[in-house]
Amino acid sequence: MHLRKALTVSATVVALAAAGACGSSQDSGDAAATPASAASVGGTPSAGAADPGTAGGLPQASDMASVAGYLNEYTPCQDVATGDEYDAQNDGEAWGTDEAEDPAWGIEERAVCTDGSGGPIALLIAPDMKKFQTAAKSSGDKFLVGEDFAVVPVGDEAIRSLQPSGLRFLTCEADLAVPSGFEKEPALVDGCVLTNYVPE
Repeated sequence: MHLRKALTVSATVVALAAAGACGSSQDSGDAAATPASAASVGGTPSAGAADPGTAGGLPQASDMASVAGYLNEYTPCQDVATGDEYDAQNDGEAWGTDEAEDPAWGIEERAVCTDGSGGPIALLIAPDMKKFQTAAKSSGDKFLVGEDFAVVPVGDEAIRSLQPSGLRFLTCEADLAVPSGFEKEPALVDGCVLTNYVPE
């Protein structure tokens, strides 16, 4: 599955929102899973960063190296380059070439790494997650998000590998059906939700 700007409704990009964005769990079935613990992403995540049994918020990152280090715990994130460096050698393969320049997104920094199959993963530092989510709602794009960063993997294997990472899938599809046992919580922007369920 490919996650890009022009993706269809079935495309999946997990978005992370601020820890305060989560309200009470509203899954569509029986018991919802407990949120993953907060992880201060400082190069190496805390041991329980993706522990579904530990209550807490979303992962945080202080810089791009921290984001890459966190992702590497779950899926390869190799050859990290600035967005400009990556774009100079690759034509539109990674999300965010134009969006990173648009103030409406509130993207402070964009970089790109590659997964184990060579597919790009866009790494986005977004301190104002409400601003980021507002732009995401307007565009219809979907992301994997933490408290202050978002990632956009293209390869399906990378997407699936990140599902247990503590990141959340951000979508503004009002009719998203989440199977029982998964979380579905309000995001920072009305009409958008965060979930640990990533649609096929």
